[in-house]
Amino acid sequence: MKYLVRDKLFAIGDDYWIEDEDGRHAFLVDGKALRLRDTLELKAPDGRVLITLREKLLSLRDAMTVERDERPLATVRRKRLSLLRNHYRVTMADGTELDVSGRILDREFAVEYDGELLAHISRRWLRVRDTYAVDVVREDADAALLIAVAVCVIRMAERED
Repeated sequence: MKYLVRDKLFAIGDDYWIEDEDGRHAFLVDGKALRLRDTLELKAPDGRVLITLREKLLSLRDAMTVERDERPLATVRRKRLSLLRNHYRVTMADGTELDVSGRILDREFAVEYDGELLAHISRRWLRVRDTYAVDVVREDADAALLIAVAVCVIRMAERED
């Protein structure tokens, strides 16, 4: 399933819809303004909060936490000791790790678990300017989590740039 994300400079307080490949609203990214730390909520079309992304305070390295139902689900960090600047590690609460690598700022990267592709993020498939697709490859994958990871690493990479 492909999801289309309108690419714009993210500012705190920005809200935008992510559509499925049929053009229906699938998720709303709700930027929370006036917060001590950078916070985004990924919501279902009915307004339910599915995932919350928060900038991690007092971290030696830039990091964001991914929460579901107000419980930690994962932590996203730029991979240490990587020759590639655009390589991130997602450490799940249960200890499993996802690798995110590619050209993040160009919106050409992949999310993998143990060498298996879970999602591919790309602008190549689209003619619409300032839009990229999150192609969730596995049917049993958590689409909301993979979209949240894509939004998170793009946000972190833009801040580093």
